[in-house]
Amino acid sequence: MTTAIPVRRPEPATPLETTAARLRTARRAHNLRTVAVSAVLVALLLGLTSASVLLGGVGDVAPGDVLPAALGLRDGLADYLIFQLRMPRALAALLAGALFGLAGALYQRLVRNPLATPDVVGISAGASAGAATILLLAPSAFAWGPSLAAVAGAFALVAAVHALSWQRGVDTYRLVLVGIGLSAVCTAYTNYLFTVAGEERIAMVMRWMIGSTNGADWPGVRILACALALCLAGTALLHRSIGTMSLGDQLATGLGTRVTPARIAALLVGAAAAALATSVVGPIAFVSLISGPIAVRLVGGDRSIALAPLVGSVLVIGSDVLAQNAPLISPVPTGVLTALLGAPYFVWLILRRRQGAVS
Repeated sequence: MTTAIPVRRPEPATPLETTAARLRTARRAHNLRTVAVSAVLVALLLGLTSASVLLGGVGDVAPGDVLPAALGLRDGLADYLIFQLRMPRALAALLAGALFGLAGALYQRLVRNPLATPDVVGISAGASAGAATILLLAPSAFAWGPSLAAVAGAFALVAAVHALSWQRGVDTYRLVLVGIGLSAVCTAYTNYLFTVAGEERIAMVMRWMIGSTNGADWPGVRILACALALCLAGTALLHRSIGTMSLGDQLATGLGTRVTPARIAALLVGAAAAALATSVVGPIAFVSLISGPIAVRLVGGDRSIALAPLVGSVLVIGSDVLAQNAPLISPVPTGVLTALLGAPYFVWLILRRRQGAVS
């Protein structure tokens, strides 16, 4: 006679365990999406960088010499065309786009306003005013002169905008309006510089003011590479504070975040990123405005700051390739194409926020 062995049925999962399992599944899916999007953007960057180098009039270089010349292993014509002209331009576009994208995403996340980007609130105008002062009045001062002057101008604008928009806290609409006003002041100052500067410098600086990677060189690339490394490191150190501040100042304070020092530090990191990019390639318009929202749509707001530099790089180097090679319009400065892309988005963003306020 056999004895039946009772079968022990598993206990049903509690609601808390079910929710935790769903959160783990959603997190894994989010991680996979982030990896996939990042891989696509990196592939786009590689393709656009190759296009920027190969479509730049290097037909006289033997195909077998292109890659060695890009690595600095050739001399003569191949070295001049590829390593001295094409590679610095492509890398300057890539690095500057990453800095603009990082700066815009930082400001948008901190202020919780998609309009609060360095080029809208006057930070880029302050950097331009500082760099233009050196470029027009003392061009041979020293190699890092324009970059240091740009950072000084950007930091001065950060302090002024923050002070004038403070009213028991940072009011976002006041910040944007104050930034637009101070941007106009900086633009007027820069225009005044053109009236007193030597004519031989005006043409070059005018093209730089529009935003152009033309004339980028290896010293400029080194400045951009150092700036990106330092700004990414600063952003990583502030990552937790930025995440909690996006929940609101009161909740962030309750979680142990020192809100005011963290906000000022993050604003200065964003200002430095925008200023150093501006000092090399000029104020390429609207890249910082549209990189963050694109990153948010791709991977969500919590990871937009990490992805925005890649988006900014794709926007700038893609615009630069079109500016050099597109039929009917080329050659034009890179900033012309980014303005054509960004200006309609800026108007649409203002109209959407206005409709939201009315409703």
